[in-house]
Amino acid sequence: MQQFFTIIGGMGTAATESYLRLLNERTPTHKDQDYLNYILVNHATVPDRTSYILDHTQPNFYPDLLEDIQQQSQLNPAFFAIVCNTAHYFYDELQAATSIPILHMPKIAVDTMVDQYPNLSAAGLIATEGTIADGIYRNEVEKVGREVILGDPSIQEKVNELIYRDIKEQNFVDGKLYHEILDDMINKHHCGVVILGCTELSLAQEMAPDHDYPVIDPQSIIADKSIELALKVRQLGHI
Repeated sequence: MQQFFTIIGGMGTAATESYLRLLNERTPTHKDQDYLNYILVNHATVPDRTSYILDHTQPNFYPDLLEDIQQQSQLNPAFFAIVCNTAHYFYDELQAATSIPILHMPKIAVDTMVDQYPNLSAAGLIATEGTIADGIYRNEVEKVGREVILGDPSIQEKVNELIYRDIKEQNFVDGKLYHEILDDMINKHHCGVVILGCTELSLAQEMAPDHDYPVIDPQSIIADKSIELALKVRQLGHI
């Protein structure tokens, strides 16, 4: 197959399926051949990212992702999309292991946020404890001169419940809980916008979009970026 890209997913699988739905629904098509060429690596057995980031005695997820990048690089995709925010903890190391561009989902999301909200002074962040601890989004937001608001422990408990108990364990999106989290961030902590720093939260946004809270959805943004680059590859042969 020529003119394709590779998706590194499976972290978790339901969230990766959400990315694929957005990708396929938003691709302009009139026939089978208009859809994009891509390979999905649904690496569901990658060790838990947050567990390792918070405790380095836990299994390291880097070797699994490195193996995926090295294997797929032999097929020469045009680019990689890693559809897991927390996995970007090792972004620099993974990019150093291949000459093929890896899309940086947090950076692309924050750049989009600046374009959409140029006067924004502070952005709220909801995410796994691993993503919050490693500063993936904090670093990107602070680079563009904005402040990050993390909420409080009670909000993190709700976020953990939504991500792990509801979505990862039961494949269930509690839309009421998701909206409650957004309401807490916007009205209690006065965030101008809320960054959904976990792909399970992006799945919640897909399944429960019936609200008026301003959000930045990195998985939705990376789906659009994937389409943009894939169509460019199809037209020009490169990105």
